[in-house]
Amino acid sequence: MAEGPKVLLFGAGSVGAVYLYLLSKVSSTTAVCRSNYGIVKKDGFTINSSIFGKDIRFIPNVVRDCDEAKSLDTKPFDYIVICSKATPGTTPQIIAPAVTPGHTIIVLIQNGIGIEDEYTSAFPTNPLVSCVVYLPATQRPAGIIKHGEVERLEIGIYPSSAPAAPAKVFGQLITAAGATVEVHDDVQIKRWSKLLVNAAWNPICALTLCTDVNFMLSSEPATDLIFAIMLEVRDIAAAYGHDIPREEVEYQLGRAKDRIHNGVGVEPSMLQDVRGARRMEVEVIVGNVVRLGKKAHVKCERLEMLYLLAKALDSQLGRKNG
Repeated sequence: MAEGPKVLLFGAGSVGAVYLYLLSKVSSTTAVCRSNYGIVKKDGFTINSSIFGKDIRFIPNVVRDCDEAKSLDTKPFDYIVICSKATPGTTPQIIAPAVTPGHTIIVLIQNGIGIEDEYTSAFPTNPLVSCVVYLPATQRPAGIIKHGEVERLEIGIYPSSAPAAPAKVFGQLITAAGATVEVHDDVQIKRWSKLLVNAAWNPICALTLCTDVNFMLSSEPATDLIFAIMLEVRDIAAAYGHDIPREEVEYQLGRAKDRIHNGVGVEPSMLQDVRGARRMEVEVIVGNVVRLGKKAHVKCERLEMLYLLAKALDSQLGRKNG
């Protein structure tokens, strides 16, 4: 295990496993694994990445929860990197045993908008680094990671008025590990730009059981519908002072359209969750956007319809899971 900062990674799914592998090169890492604990404890991860290499065998130090992580070593964690689903009202309480007030830097590598405030409320003396991630990956079966065409983190301190040093230092750490990082003075505009993708593709693909490519190929108006949903996200962002050029919307849609030519579509996280009979990140990816839109009196009928349908599907998954 590498020397360096002491890092706890919470949520070793497909994205978390890739960043755990990278961080293990430059820091002392431990991962909290839950559903995949048994497999990862025994066999570790196998990562097949279009960027970092094929058949990478990686056996990390894993624990079942944050209490166990804290008990292994009295030295405080320098970073807690959160790669789990963004489920409001849960994670701050779960990670609390491993957070040292005034010391541990909390890093959110998660989707959605409006996800940071519960952490600043729970840990007011701890720096918070908010990260937007572009890393298409799947974990199927447990412990086997397939990573696609891109890896990029767009990061910034939260709130943007706080001292920026923790974000810059984390950016330097994970860049040294081999990641691609952009540090921004205000990362919220980047969160809204990512929502152009997530708020459109995630619920659509989950509800139709299609990859992005298969949905666009399903009918002539399908691509136009995605573009219209993205424009609703853009209009809501503008109402809160985050102006996204139309060219950015066209670029984000174009990334998916380019995949039509090679016939390999992306499975957004919500589609992966449905196929695995897991709950989805409906509130932070779609619900918060709709609520902000309605609060600002921005027209968003398509997003609202997607939210209600995705919420119903998520509730059904919850009932099946007890």
